[in-house]
Amino acid sequence: MGNVAPLTRQEAEDFLYEEARLLDERLFEAWLHLFTADGLYWIPIVEDADPTMQTSILYDDSALLQMRVHHLLHERNFAQSPPSRTLHQISNVQVWRGEHEDEALVRCNVVVHEIRVGDHLQLGLGQQRALAGKCEYCLRYQDGWRIAGKKVVLINRHMPIVNLSFLI
Repeated sequence: MGNVAPLTRQEAEDFLYEEARLLDERLFEAWLHLFTADGLYWIPIVEDADPTMQTSILYDDSALLQMRVHHLLHERNFAQSPPSRTLHQISNVQVWRGEHEDEALVRCNVVVHEIRVGDHLQLGLGQQRALAGKCEYCLRYQDGWRIAGKKVVLINRHMPIVNLSFLI
């Protein structure tokens, strides 16, 4: 790529905070633009598994991410009716040089608070929950930093996770 300045921790934090804002404000189409054309979004069950060989909670390429966002925004989606309200908290941001000059590896901790308003008689509605985990990003510089890979390792990934129909 040629003379890409290394990503600083402050720049990484700004990037992650912007991603969190887009998700919390349900600006999912803008969030998609943070990804490279070959970007992957992965939530594993087994942290170091090969996602092409073992089951994951989620393993989306660009086409699947676009379809997921379309369904969240434009289709009748009972799992998101009413839609989730989320609040992402990012901490412990660390940055390393990537394998290539135009890449950076970023790791952070995340807690996502989520609630779907509604009658307490409907399962899961009106109950706030928190999902915690660590995120590992491969960012690639393409007219700005973009997500080439996002891996979210939830601490409760081995337990049943009810209605994970929103984006972490």
